Order: sequence, then C-alpha cells, then structure tokens
Amino acid sequence: MKRVNASQIGIVQGSRVLFSDFRDDGPMWAGTGPREHREAVTFDPPFHDAPSVQVSMSMWDTDSQTNHRMDISAENITSAGFDLIFKTWGDSRVARVRVDWLAIGALGHDEGWDDLY
Repeated sequence: MKRVNASQIGIVQGSRVLFSDFRDDGPMWAGTGPREHREAVTFDPPFHDAPSVQVSMSMWDTDSQTNHRMDISAENITSAGFDLIFKTWGDSRVARVRVDWLAIGALGHDEGWDDLY
C-alpha cells in the first residue's frame, strides 16, 4: 500500500495515439509475430516519488480477419515519468491504438519541505 499525505496528492492524466500503422504499412499492421511499441511519458512537474499509474485502451482499430491480441502496460515508473508499452503477436493486424493513462502520487511540498514525508 502506498500512503500519501492528502494535502500533497497529485493526479495527472493523459491520452495518446501510439501509432497509425495502417497509413504506411507499419509493423503493427503489416508485420507478424511478436511486436512492441514503446513510448516515454513525462510528468511536468514530476511527483515527489514514483506514483501509481493505470493505463487503459481507449481506441483500438484492428483487422476483422485476424485474431485480436494485445497487451498494454506501464513500465519503468519513476517520479519523472514512465514507459507506455503496447504489444501484439501472431497474425494480429493492428491499425491504430489510443491509450489513456492516470497517475496518482505524492507531490513535493511547495516550499521545499520534502523531508516531512
């Protein structure tokens, strides 16, 4: 469990189109086998320490003739940001993906009193 001082909690959210591979026959659309798209997300300003991050699929456009396989996650979470990861495999053809994310964590004190945590 992560405990956070209620007066110093920060919540930030975002949405990002990760790729549109159908436009140029990119690897998620034209490829087969294991494929991965990784994108860095930066918090501005950073949190006091690593927040809790939740990611979710908000748009997924796929070929109806193949299996729909996907894995979405957040990795390398730090106070400054995280990596957003989308994976697919096999014969899946993914045209485009949009992901929403939410980060909740402790903020530093406005006057620099971070040693109070």
